Amino acid sequence: MDRAAAEPVDRSIVIPAESLDTLIGALRDGGYQVWGAQERDGALGLAPLAAAADLPRGRVEAAEAGTVRLTDGPRPAYFDHTLPMQGLKRMVYPARERLYAAGQAMSLEEDPVEAPPIAVLGVRPCDLAALDTLTAVFESGPFVDDRFRQRRAALFLVAVNCMRPAATCFCASMNTGPRAEGGFDLVLDEVMEGDRHVFVVASGSARGRAVLDALAGEEAGQADREAARAGSQACAEAQRRHMPDGVAALLKQSYDDPHWANVAERCLSCANCTLVCPTCFCSTVEDRSSLDGAEAERWRRWDSCFGLDFSYLHGGAVRTETASRYRQWMTHKLSHWHDQFGMSGCVGCGRCIGWCPVGIDITAEAQALAASEQAA
Repeated sequence: MDRAAAEPVDRSIVIPAESLDTLIGALRDGGYQVWGAQERDGALGLAPLAAAADLPRGRVEAAEAGTVRLTDGPRPAYFDHTLPMQGLKRMVYPARERLYAAGQAMSLEEDPVEAPPIAVLGVRPCDLAALDTLTAVFESGPFVDDRFRQRRAALFLVAVNCMRPAATCFCASMNTGPRAEGGFDLVLDEVMEGDRHVFVVASGSARGRAVLDALAGEEAGQADREAARAGSQACAEAQRRHMPDGVAALLKQSYDDPHWANVAERCLSCANCTLVCPTCFCSTVEDRSSLDGAEAERWRRWDSCFGLDFSYLHGGAVRTETASRYRQWMTHKLSHWHDQFGMSGCVGCGRCIGWCPVGIDITAEAQALAASEQAA
């Protein structure tokens, strides 16, 4: 399914919160494994769901630069948390996979793609945008990554519009959230008003409509739809971080800005930001052979532009200093990505801010560069 051509929302219903298990059951009946956010070791990760009770109900992130902790929220909502540590990237683009193997006959055998049908419950709008961004990388142009394409086509996406932001979110300034306008099969709005706790469920594709039609619920009224949109609007207005306007052009003008050295004094080049980023796609390949030379394998694994050897050419690395590596990452992400793929490489999820061990904030660095340019 081409998610860029997803059908518009054509029907919405209201179901009680306790019917979330009915939705999970309908997805299973459709042949899908159902995955969602679960709490493990104090963080959220995507994992298979047995029931709605597995979701981190009532939990929220206490996130700031350099710290992400889960704590009890003010209400028993299923989706007041925002993001698992990693988004959909690992599901469509594994961190490590064998591509093919060769034996003594020198015949190559490509490993088959494991792409079971998976329904992901609770996908946030910024992660929908990130999946579209990866699709532009892996499926546009003359060379299509068929392994990515098959895994992506197997996903059934149940989005959830955000009603509260984490302190690290800045999707509103990137125009990727907090409300999803497409790219999903189903989308949920969790509405809590007094003792009333319901989900407004809408379809966004033909197969999403088929699941929706199997649910028992009342047709959503104007008041329900307005309450859902009001919640998303309040979420957008509550975001404290934002990316400055014109950042793509700004970074192209800031190559020699002394602020890069300031960032380098703090940056550990640990690559945490690229590992949790839902759009970073850099990889390397490794060739291995058995001790007797009878078999050989080629593996692909994630890599990062923060590694010293990432830019290695004959004779040495091109980017030997941390300042140049951070500048490369941020400039590619926010500026040159537009030139390559026609969109930003950043979706405003804020993961790189929370999971940076020294608390480097990409929005603060962009604003510092903007201030430096204005002072020059």
